[in-house]
Amino acid sequence: MTTRSWWGWGTVEDAVTPDERQHLVTRVRSVLPNADLTLHTPPDPKTLALPDPRISPSELYSTDPVDRLAHARGQAYRDVVRNLAGDIGTVPDAVARPRTEQDVVRILDHCGSNGIAVIPFGGGTSVVGGVEPRNLDGPVVTLDLQHLNRVLEVDPVSRAARIQAGVLGPALEAQLKPHGFTLRHFPQSFEFSTLGGWLATRAGGHYATLGTHIDDFVESLRVVTPVGISESRRLPGSGAGPSPDRLFLGSEGTLGVITEAWLRVQRPPVHRAGASVRFASWERAVEAVRVIAQSGLHPANCRLLDPAEAFLNAGEPGSVLVLGFESADHPVDAHLRRALELCDGEVVEGVAQRWRGSFLRMPYQRDALAQHAMITETFETACTWDRFAELHAAVTEAATAVLAEVCGAGIVTCRFTHVYPDGPAPYYGIYAPGRWGSLHRQWDEIKAAVSEALINAGGTITHHHAVGRDHMPWYSRQRPDVFGAALAGAKAALDPAGVLNPGVLTTRTSAGPAPR
Repeated sequence: MTTRSWWGWGTVEDAVTPDERQHLVTRVRSVLPNADLTLHTPPDPKTLALPDPRISPSELYSTDPVDRLAHARGQAYRDVVRNLAGDIGTVPDAVARPRTEQDVVRILDHCGSNGIAVIPFGGGTSVVGGVEPRNLDGPVVTLDLQHLNRVLEVDPVSRAARIQAGVLGPALEAQLKPHGFTLRHFPQSFEFSTLGGWLATRAGGHYATLGTHIDDFVESLRVVTPVGISESRRLPGSGAGPSPDRLFLGSEGTLGVITEAWLRVQRPPVHRAGASVRFASWERAVEAVRVIAQSGLHPANCRLLDPAEAFLNAGEPGSVLVLGFESADHPVDAHLRRALELCDGEVVEGVAQRWRGSFLRMPYQRDALAQHAMITETFETACTWDRFAELHAAVTEAATAVLAEVCGAGIVTCRFTHVYPDGPAPYYGIYAPGRWGSLHRQWDEIKAAVSEALINAGGTITHHHAVGRDHMPWYSRQRPDVFGAALAGAKAALDPAGVLNPGVLTTRTSAGPAPR
């Protein structure tokens, strides 16, 4: 039995060990010798004074203080450091845990009739303020579908499964395994995030090419909205007008609550081949990845690490590409050989294993470093290949400048998480010394500067982390105005009382014409 951390990532039992913490601190001191690395411990949540709930407890509504506190924020750096400092901000008045879809209907009816905001929670791993009741004056209910957690039906002929939205990643895979299937969608948050959360945020998985987002696995959706239930027809494809599934994928709980989905599943891979390649320069590495992405080889893993990322998280010098191929049907050794021919680099051993181990520990290590007043956070984007060099230079320059201004120093890293024939998805890391008591404000300044650089250079404000509340200013500039009006119209039609996750995707919070 494990215990979820109320203030940070994952479980209490899996937090960094004393030796791991000492190694992290030593490594930081080696690159940032002037950083103040005093240890700060989180407060006991029972000592934090919460406002009285404005909703009465019942069979559906929990008003337990620690329960409310644990559902007040996601897992972004700014969430973690505010929790560490005992800055609780706004918390939900109650946590609703429906046991059936009809319970979801009852909750939405009750909240819509009484002006109570409803924030679907998923697994609570949002890193963009997607589950925080920020700037909401009235009562708020957080909706947790943890009891809707079953694989209901498997169609082995079409290779699809009907799955409830509240299921966590490991439980989903465990229920598919006896049927000989896997979804094989593994975001970094896999252990603690839900299917509904993946769908509502268009989450990215581990596949570097093909099947990169949860969208690619969706056959149909069932969604409870305040005005009725939407259930799309199971089809492999359709040209019958705009897709209803596309309306709800990425809607972040603003248009309805996803309760079930039919998803395309697959046989587990039995053939695998992989290698890591080091390049003489970052530019050569980027070019090699572009060629592979356009080759039709479709590697499952094609993760490029710049020199700083490779050194910090894999202990390897230079720019390194981690390549992997897999199949449930046929050997993939020839695919790997051809990819290595296209690379024209040096094959190196052990990088993939070291990188994977570091990748799985990153969220826990981020929290440990936050306790030492380090600013350790990420931001990600996507752009076309012809714009990447310009975007990368602009983002790196902006990040370096704002780190010097806000923190006095800092390190910027880059890796590719996903690649497409027409462009990469670069993922940037920030490591900088912070000031205890000002950490989230410092990060907000850094985030604003790099977000401006991303948008101005033609990238997307997010490739797979969703919009939430943190990205709204830049999302509003990225989307076409006419689409913003259409989205507000959909919000007005599906959520007339404006109670579903107010402040996300559209600024409309009440019935009537919506501002753009």
